[in-house]
Amino acid sequence: MKKTIASALVVALVSLTACNDDSNSNEESMTLSNKDKAVAVLNSIETGDEQAISYINPLEYTQHNLAVGDGLAGFGAVLQALPEGSARVDVIRAFEDEEFVFTHTDYNFFGPKIGFDLFRFEDGVIVEHWDNLIATSELPNPSGHSQIDGSTTVTDLDKTAENKALVTDFVDTILVKGEFDKLANFFDGDNYLQHNPQIGDGVSGLGAALEAMAQQGIEMIYTKNYKVLGQGNFVLSISEGTLGGAETSFYDLFRIENGKVAEHWDVIETIAPISEWKNNNGKFGGL
Repeated sequence: MKKTIASALVVALVSLTACNDDSNSNEESMTLSNKDKAVAVLNSIETGDEQAISYINPLEYTQHNLAVGDGLAGFGAVLQALPEGSARVDVIRAFEDEEFVFTHTDYNFFGPKIGFDLFRFEDGVIVEHWDNLIATSELPNPSGHSQIDGSTTVTDLDKTAENKALVTDFVDTILVKGEFDKLANFFDGDNYLQHNPQIGDGVSGLGAALEAMAQQGIEMIYTKNYKVLGQGNFVLSISEGTLGGAETSFYDLFRIENGKVAEHWDVIETIAPISEWKNNNGKFGGL
């Protein structure tokens, strides 16, 4: 299956550069939302759906996964390298914010992984991709949660801007500036569901985890926030920093309830050294 879609990618580099007069294909593409298209592209990694490749611009596809070569050719090369029949894709959450779509996915992609993917669209096709991946934890966290369970229902669409502003403030005040005396401004008491594999529920669970890390001489430092995206009660923050001194990319997904942070998922990925990069677009380029 993977060879089929990888071949389709190669064909796309040629055939999609020309004007496509396939009216049925164009009509189908026009009826799908950008969110639907992004999910279809992710699912195609497992299913081999060749139609999904038409949702990617073959001439302008910028890749920010540093382990993947640029453009459709780089995507195809990764698919060719996957062990036959190994890929599994389960998109748990998908959200749309103007030209961006971001997803939360349970993968088997060179081993079990949890990932956030971010796609940027122009004229109805994908032109840019970022992601963060981490190995799936074998055990639940101290409160019994997995990295992907929890709420999936999008509500409060009229509060998207308000919720994005709250998360922007939280990331800047608490995560970047470290003003922990202001934590109470962002939570409803100790009510806070946590899906990080190492941290328990509640603000108290977060505090205990940070204290344990400090005792081991491990610092988690956020130095810069690049992007805050949201749809209704879900908001994704993309930041750069260090964990234990290693350059790190932080993707944090928050669920907001009644103006407070109620639930949190994350993927924390160590940024590979430049010598290992397969493209020069940067982990946060374009954000």
